[in-house]
Amino acid sequence: MKKRVKLGVIGGGFMAQAIVQGAIGKGFLAADEIVVAEPDAARRAFFADLGVSVTEDDALAAQAEYLLLAVKPQIFPEVARQLCEKRLPVLISIMAGKTKAAIKRATGAGKVARIMPNLPCSVGAGMAGTDCSDLAPEERAFVHGLFASVGEAEEVPEALLDAVTGISGSGPAYVYLFLLSLVRAGVRHGMTEAQAKKFALQTVEGGVAMAKSSEKSLEALIQAVSSKGGTTVAALESFRKDDFEGSVLRAVDAAVRRAGELSE
Repeated sequence: MKKRVKLGVIGGGFMAQAIVQGAIGKGFLAADEIVVAEPDAARRAFFADLGVSVTEDDALAAQAEYLLLAVKPQIFPEVARQLCEKRLPVLISIMAGKTKAAIKRATGAGKVARIMPNLPCSVGAGMAGTDCSDLAPEERAFVHGLFASVGEAEEVPEALLDAVTGISGSGPAYVYLFLLSLVRAGVRHGMTEAQAKKFALQTVEGGVAMAKSSEKSLEALIQAVSSKGGTTVAALESFRKDDFEGSVLRAVDAAVRRAGELSE
């Protein structure tokens, strides 16, 4: 079968939208090299406005050279039933939990790459863990280029992708919860919500920028902000009393455990 387009996408949700927009915006793919299969008319209209071909038929998307599975793990069995009798291209899955072996069994595909991107892909600041070990060098280059168009891509063994899910895939929500808590604390102490949000956002953004640029360890950076008997030490002692680190560890454990459950 002649491949009509470079990338087929099954599922037109938020993450698919971010990836397609990024690929087009960065010039990695042209709009006419992409086809998206999506049952919802409003979502199809979004992609059509980008110049992308749209369809309700998963089989048409599967005619592409690469096929991105951008569906929820819970509806994958139905998608797999529609694909299992097709001659499939390289599959790129962004489904949490679903292993390459499970995807191959369900679809009959010969080559599968598993990717775990996160929500900041939508603003070009995403992080994606990738397992492209099935793929030839030029195929790996395509997958990494696709996800580099929306942030950074890091190759990891498939065995670590549940951990990537727990830290990076789900991680933006942890950051937003922390920011929300800082904003509410600011309001509690007399700030307006807008003021507190501005201070909280800039503080987190600046802290991350410093952590990325500094050669110091995270522990050393904490010490650099902490003066003996000062305000930061008082706050850190409160965090430790409440087992803040343990709470984060247990939350990530829960996310990793759920990722494993989704593979069953």
